[in-house]
Amino acid sequence: MQSKSLDSSEMKMNLVYKKFSGSIVSFLILYVDDILIIGNDVPTLQSIKTWLSSCFPMKDLGEAAYILGVKIYRDRSKRLLGLSQSTYIDKVLKWFSMEESKKGFLPMRHGISLSKEMCPSTPQERERMSQIPYALAIGSIMYAMICTRPDLSYALSMTSRYQANPGEGH
Repeated sequence: MQSKSLDSSEMKMNLVYKKFSGSIVSFLILYVDDILIIGNDVPTLQSIKTWLSSCFPMKDLGEAAYILGVKIYRDRSKRLLGLSQSTYIDKVLKWFSMEESKKGFLPMRHGISLSKEMCPSTPQERERMSQIPYALAIGSIMYAMICTRPDLSYALSMTSRYQANPGEGH
């Protein structure tokens, strides 16, 4: 197995900085050239933005509504903060021509059993299944699972076992 070292132009920077000062908490999340600043004290957040803008050319886009395909919504009156990837999931369904599929709360019903016997057994079946981007679908759903949908972990665990040779039932 060969290893390849990446130069800085190939690396994506994913960094999280945190600062605690008494009861004041601040997080700076950096992804490539996007920065998300989160905290519980507005003056502290403003001073961070002022300092950053004195060091780097940057544009303040105001309160975050979306970051990396995740919608951020707030209800300040109820002190609620939520995350949603419904737009991302709809996009994934469209990529895989499944936008008409039934939506529900349970990603995998009780009693569904997947097995190696469901894998293609003939060259024709293998050829047909090779045209289906099964691993890409698994990876796309995994992003949603990691960010906002931990309830998908069991279904992904079961279906990802068959990435090397998925069948129609998988």
